[in-house]
Amino acid sequence: MENILRPLIVIGGSVLLTLIIGWATDRLMRKADERHSETPLWDLLRRARVPYQLVLCAALLRGSYDESQLLEEHKVAVGRVLTLVLIGAAAWLAIRIAAAVVETTYSRYARVHRDPARVRRVRTQVTLIMRVVSAVVGVVAVAAMLLTFPAMRAAGASLLASAGILGIVAGVAAQSTLSNMFAGFQIAFGDMVRLGDTVVVDGEWGTVEEITLTFLTVRTWDERRITMPVSYFTSKAFENWSRGGAQMTGTVFLHLDHSAPMEKMRERLRDILRACPAWDGRDYGLVVTDSTPSTMEVRALVTAKDADDLWTVRVTVREQLIGWLAEEHPYALPRVNATDAALPPGFPVPGAVPGRIPARRTHQHDHQPTARPDRP
Repeated sequence: MENILRPLIVIGGSVLLTLIIGWATDRLMRKADERHSETPLWDLLRRARVPYQLVLCAALLRGSYDESQLLEEHKVAVGRVLTLVLIGAAAWLAIRIAAAVVETTYSRYARVHRDPARVRRVRTQVTLIMRVVSAVVGVVAVAAMLLTFPAMRAAGASLLASAGILGIVAGVAAQSTLSNMFAGFQIAFGDMVRLGDTVVVDGEWGTVEEITLTFLTVRTWDERRITMPVSYFTSKAFENWSRGGAQMTGTVFLHLDHSAPMEKMRERLRDILRACPAWDGRDYGLVVTDSTPSTMEVRALVTAKDADDLWTVRVTVREQLIGWLAEEHPYALPRVNATDAALPPGFPVPGAVPGRIPARRTHQHDHQPTARPDRP
């Protein structure tokens, strides 16, 4: 009977004590979250209750397993497994706590500072810092797990002796990976590109969606994802439309007839922009930028608070201006002349006899079909 009750009391008591401590801790953090609703720290810490309870349970079982007298012949193996679980759960808990602290710091910074560019820069740095912390904690946890095996501890001296050679070999083999990693740090702390920035890379326009230590993902306007190594942004030129602020200026080009009413078009452009919610009201303009024998080039200048709104303003102005011209001033749209150009006054007509009125030149469309006489 004692062989059954002893393991049941030790293991069941450890699990029950873990659940009670976990429930009490969760209740305390819930009350703290209700009392301090201005900070998300306590709510984020509550998300770490699973690794927290796993650490408690593994620690209690590891400390009291000898008293259970269960599986005596496998005592060493069970103890090692519990140690591995404890190390892994502790690493998981450390990552969750670090993420909660970093996220709380970022949220506080975002509330205080209203500059979107600075907030995106800090967000990029925080993301990369969390990835580095997770990687370091993971490596330390794996190393601690390996050191629990006696064979690994015995090989430690030889590993340390050959660390210099292995470091050189690993550096040569992972040259590309290391360059991307250092490029990631350069991007994060050099403020070259940030999460949410609008960029143009290799002729593709998109928004930076993810930045890691090795690659960067750009989401294009048509929902495609372009994944590029971060070293690209430190070695090649690219356009960053969000650098120095998200406000942008755009243009709309129209090719019109020389008789287009410019003043009326300026008034119409003003009315279109006032009715467009995407226009930020900073500036607008309409000028003739070029002229050809058949048309002239008209440029409408518009502004917006970011790249998405600028696209909306441009397409709205282009669509409504062309529609207004087609309805109110159709003569202003470009057309192909089917008749000879008008001659200046006093210019002699080739082949005309002086003193005689030149005959009117006819064209194919001037001939009208003659009506057939009615039959009697």
